[in-house]
Amino acid sequence: MIEHRPLEPNGTVSSFTVDGVADVCFGHPKSNSLPASVLRALAEEIKRVGERVDVRVIVLRAYGTAAFCAGASFDELVAISDPIAGQEFFMGFARVILAMTRCPKPIVTRVHGKVVGGGVGIVAASDYALAVDRAALRLSELAVGLGPFVVGPVIERKIGPGPFSAMAIDADWRDAQWGATQGLYAKVYDSTAGLDSGLEGLVRQLAAANPDAVRQIKANAWAGTDDWPTLLAERAAMSGRMVLSDYTRAAIAKFKA
Repeated sequence: MIEHRPLEPNGTVSSFTVDGVADVCFGHPKSNSLPASVLRALAEEIKRVGERVDVRVIVLRAYGTAAFCAGASFDELVAISDPIAGQEFFMGFARVILAMTRCPKPIVTRVHGKVVGGGVGIVAASDYALAVDRAALRLSELAVGLGPFVVGPVIERKIGPGPFSAMAIDADWRDAQWGATQGLYAKVYDSTAGLDSGLEGLVRQLAAANPDAVRQIKANAWAGTDDWPTLLAERAAMSGRMVLSDYTRAAIAKFKA
């Protein structure tokens, strides 16, 4: 059995391909948070495997058994010292979203635990997401003096403006069934074993399907997003400026403590 390489202290992205399925895994010791290095490696790996002619479908997963993704790295947020550095950090999320939505192969995401902030953007940018019933979701950005500006377009496209605005404004937890009702999750399972069984069946089906048909289904699903490179760069600049405000600095320090 092929396994992903061990999780490293500064975070890890690894992948392997078997029978047309590229299995990509990301993680960080701090609840699978997302520092710039992990974001960069994840975007690059999705682009790389998506270009392989022998890959039919991509499975995206996270390390461990606790949180699926804790969102942006607080250590790196507090270290941002100027607007350019701020924009570059938030562009990490933009590049992952663009890599996922532009990838010609379908991306099926396995969500094994709670999802926060930028992690919700990753789920929304998936073509199909399967989750366990403990995989609650939360957009926590407002609680730290920011907003879900970069991940906003992809989440709003997936669930609509009403549910997205509610998530962004009250920054509260939504359970997995809410995620399924709104379209972030395609299916929710009551156990990890059930999740993995459902994942395996779907992936086998996609790997055996007409690749041209699957590719066109994905292209149609993300039609009308040609302006996202510009839009997400603007949103990253907005976040990069806002993270430097005294209010946001204080909110991040309080939240981290």
